[in-house]
Amino acid sequence: MNQNPLMTDYNVDELNRRFDKAAPESVLEWALDEFQNDLILACSFGPEDTALLDILTGLSDNPRVFVLDTGRLHEATYEMLNSCRTRYGIDFEIYFPEQQKVQALLQNKGPFSFYDSVENRKECCAIRKVDGLGRALGGVRAWITGLRRAQSDARSAVPRFEIDRAHNNILKINPLVDWTYEDVLSYHEQHKIPMHTLINKGYPSIGCEPCTRAIQPGEDLRAGRWWWESSQKECGLHVAHIGSNI
Repeated sequence: MNQNPLMTDYNVDELNRRFDKAAPESVLEWALDEFQNDLILACSFGPEDTALLDILTGLSDNPRVFVLDTGRLHEATYEMLNSCRTRYGIDFEIYFPEQQKVQALLQNKGPFSFYDSVENRKECCAIRKVDGLGRALGGVRAWITGLRRAQSDARSAVPRFEIDRAHNNILKINPLVDWTYEDVLSYHEQHKIPMHTLINKGYPSIGCEPCTRAIQPGEDLRAGRWWWESSQKECGLHVAHIGSNI
């Protein structure tokens, strides 16, 4: 018997079959009807997230959307937050890293420890991002992300629906999995929605300011994230993609 009140009993294989090739609007309509206020969108103001924000606010008067403010975001990201807040009239749920953990990290290792090793970088990501994600997802039954299969090799098999075993086995919904980057840009142009100013400067994937650079022609769309590393580059927000129930 399920003893965890947050744990979903959804058969994600069935959901993935049901919504195979479905438009994001159809996926989000189902999710809003199914979860109501127990559904939340992760938004970092990249083009995928703002496309989802635009779709979601067209379907709901008061959607829940959270932002992880790591304390080291680009100034342009804060400008996007303000622009979207004004355009869509919603109050973002903003999560900051725990002050004592950040203070200890800076005191013990300095402001740029993440350049020294993969372990140090993951430590910084855990403090500034992953901890906040856990708090953001506490109490919800499903969350929405802008993951796409074409973003990187590591994400090439991401399903539309999956069980997030790192966060109380809630449902993780990825409505844009089969969109190309051109699809994302086309949506912005068609609907005339705000675009992060760094996108046109060669930043298709935007994270913290010291850990993001513009990409070169022919590079992977996420090549500008932690560019000094050669290993599989994820921050820990999106762990192994699981496509079936236990």
